[in-house]
Amino acid sequence: MKEPVRQGTRPQRTPSFGIALIPILMMFILLAVGYGVYRIKPQVLLVASAAITGCLGWWLGFTWEEMLKGIVESIHKAMPAILIMLSVGILIGSWIACGTVPMIIYYGLKMISPRFFLLTACLVCSITSLATGTSWGTIGTVGVAFMGIATALGVPIGPAAGAIVSGSYFGDKMSPFSDIPNLAPVAAGSNLFDHIKHMMWSAIPAWLLSLIFYFFVGLRYGHSGIESQSMDVILSTLDAHFSFNLFLLLPIIVVFYFAVTKKPVIPGMLLSALIAGILAILFQKSSIITLAAAINTGYPSQTGVEMVDKLLTRGGLMSMMETQLIAFAAFSFGGIMQRTGMLTAILDRVMKVAQQVWSLVLTTIISSILTAMVTGSSYLSMIIPGELLAPVYKKKKLAAKNLSRIIEECGGIVVPLVPWSMAAVYITGTIGVSTFAYLPWAVMNYISPIILLFFGITKFTMAPRIRDDETQIGS
Repeated sequence: MKEPVRQGTRPQRTPSFGIALIPILMMFILLAVGYGVYRIKPQVLLVASAAITGCLGWWLGFTWEEMLKGIVESIHKAMPAILIMLSVGILIGSWIACGTVPMIIYYGLKMISPRFFLLTACLVCSITSLATGTSWGTIGTVGVAFMGIATALGVPIGPAAGAIVSGSYFGDKMSPFSDIPNLAPVAAGSNLFDHIKHMMWSAIPAWLLSLIFYFFVGLRYGHSGIESQSMDVILSTLDAHFSFNLFLLLPIIVVFYFAVTKKPVIPGMLLSALIAGILAILFQKSSIITLAAAINTGYPSQTGVEMVDKLLTRGGLMSMMETQLIAFAAFSFGGIMQRTGMLTAILDRVMKVAQQVWSLVLTTIISSILTAMVTGSSYLSMIIPGELLAPVYKKKKLAAKNLSRIIEECGGIVVPLVPWSMAAVYITGTIGVSTFAYLPWAVMNYISPIILLFFGITKFTMAPRIRDDETQIGS
């Protein structure tokens, strides 16, 4: 409801739909040109977008104090999820330092047979990315090793790269250590663990279908006993620099216990990090100074093997800072949009189109994919649709985890299929395969939106909204 005009202030005008679209169009232009062409940092462009929106808000009659209140309210709603993101940075650093993450990678590589290449590549990359929370790190290390095996086995590079990308992004989107599943709940107003559990309904079927596809397609290629020298180097390096035992599973058990029993998330993460720190001192002989550095700036892997160091040099509070800046800038933009009534003008028009659950889901899918294509950014393809559509899901009495699931599956995971995105450029530069060569074979990345549209049409797994504060753990 619009606040009454105070004496001595300019009258406030209700924005039309056309006026409300100006900040959105300006933001898309800035991101498409600034980020897509000149690779300017997205947070800078989002601040510029917020400034333009603020000027338009002033023209509509709103004061800076009123718009600042909108910014603060927007950021305040996201603070629980933002604090979880910081806790995740602590977890990653401590879990690598104690050997939990290296152990998962080590046994994941050893236990899965390379006999069926495409299936194996997808599985191993899934496990590695799930453990480390990085699709890029997985592609740049284990993925490079598998491309070497593919060449030796005579497997075409397109299917090989597609299996690697699918597996890497499946693990990335399901890992609590990844920035993608951490950011989606922030944008939508849900929480990390409810989001990941809800995403299993679409992510796991898409992943299983891709594994079946890779199994049967892979049968046409010959088998060989050739082992990758790169894989041997990774295994021997991990074995030489870390001491593995069952106690290293304790940090994982603690986090899962807190999640399953619906206890507060952040205390569980901090307890897990504390246990990981003790294990690092006991089994990996880490000093307190090294451990503190791992928690603050990330684990400094110094094995001397570049591919292993690249995979394990991760985590820490500081690793989450760029994601946090993007979130703060996006919420500043959204806060001004909401406070000045421009967001309401857009949502009123969206509500006329998205009258049914299926049309709302379709609108979300299209918005996420279009944003991914325009900006080429996983972050922005989740934040922008999430900020715009969260109130619509609330009005439709649908849980925020429905929205966070869709924007991640249709925004963050579609980005590597966009040739001009940073993700696609990185993949092409790292494994030497063009986007158009691996795109048809990255099955998991484009099956998920189809599954989600089916859920929207049938209303299957579309959870109702049952509580006001969805940033807290619940059902």
